Amino acid sequence: MLVGLGAVSTTFIAGVMAVRKGIARPIGSLTQMGTIRLGKRTEGRTPLIKDLVPLASLDDIVFGGWDIFQDNCYEAAATAGVLESSLLEQVKPELEAIKPWPAVFDRRYVKRLDGPNVKKGANKMDLAEQVRADIRRFKKDNNLDRLVMIWCASTEIYLTETEAHQSIEAFEKALQASDANIPSSMVYAYAALKEGIPFANGAPNLTVDIPALMDLAHQNGCPIAGKDFKTGQTLMKTIIAPGLKARLIGIQGWYSTNILGNRDGEVLDDPESFKTKEESKKSVLDYILQPDLYPELYKDVCHVVRINYYPPRRDNKEGWDNIDITGWLGYPMQLKVNFLCRDSILAAPIVLDLVLFMDMAKRAGLSGIQEWLSFYFKSPMHARGLYPEHDLFIQLMKLKNTLRFLKGEELITHLGREYYD
Repeated sequence: MLVGLGAVSTTFIAGVMAVRKGIARPIGSLTQMGTIRLGKRTEGRTPLIKDLVPLASLDDIVFGGWDIFQDNCYEAAATAGVLESSLLEQVKPELEAIKPWPAVFDRRYVKRLDGPNVKKGANKMDLAEQVRADIRRFKKDNNLDRLVMIWCASTEIYLTETEAHQSIEAFEKALQASDANIPSSMVYAYAALKEGIPFANGAPNLTVDIPALMDLAHQNGCPIAGKDFKTGQTLMKTIIAPGLKARLIGIQGWYSTNILGNRDGEVLDDPESFKTKEESKKSVLDYILQPDLYPELYKDVCHVVRINYYPPRRDNKEGWDNIDITGWLGYPMQLKVNFLCRDSILAAPIVLDLVLFMDMAKRAGLSGIQEWLSFYFKSPMHARGLYPEHDLFIQLMKLKNTLRFLKGEELITHLGREYYD
């Protein structure tokens, strides 16, 4: 179940349908194409991840979701303009059959969008109950055993924790009172967790990253993960920054700017929504570089992030990075990156992996924050009192070691017996 049937969701859905038909490949999906080493290197055991752990088959996935616009998935995909019409035509009947349910939406939290397909209710608790009714109906109508909910909708305005977020009781009281501190995304997360469904947050919104919903996730045995899909520019940062730090190359400044023209770009043109995204994008370097441990190299990094709405680009985002670095004896150098990417093309395989891994986590009895899925997020959720891991390569190691652990395989630490013999 997808909250928001826009560019990301329709690219994901159409892509899975195309892969099912054998007319495209699931490039970028760890669950579909990734391998995992088991045991010692001499054993030569490197199965596909999907052959090691019991992931659901692509043929077993049924799609549903909410959106503020009434377009079916074929119409929404055509409007998004991400995929070529020649591919969309081959999955048109299946896409046309997926029609959005009325959404929980309030323009106070996403000021640049509005649409007619919106739920009405006495209060936010009433809206949450309507979402729960949608969930139960979808499950019954499609004879489903298990469900997963993924937030693929827009970035909401910047919010911080309040008293309403501190306990389940306070949160439910706030829902009854339609408290302004409960945005639409929290209504969905609450509904999913009350129904015992895993929930992943693909936007930088606060959403499920609050004590009340973390407690509810544990209480009902639900995995949760987030936040903000790691796709374009931040993906590059989590690849490049660990490399520079590993070689102890100094960084004086990192200037990042983006242009994009899709619905996400329009939403982020609002300063309050941009604030939410900025916090997510800027925190990456702070945690990777550890300036408290390496003050001479990284204490005073000038990190600037800009996002500009430019309609002609549509979903084809462009990110420019200028990195001022210093090497041996303090000599200055520069690194320039110009990443012309397709935002939804990078996000779609992330959605697929999260759907399958979150479903598996639920069956494995895991609940609460799934830190091993930090690999997929710009601002990974983490246990209180700890810092998040942003290094892409450490994140991947944690993910694969979790899979090894779940299957009773030896964890890979690169400290085998050969070092002691």
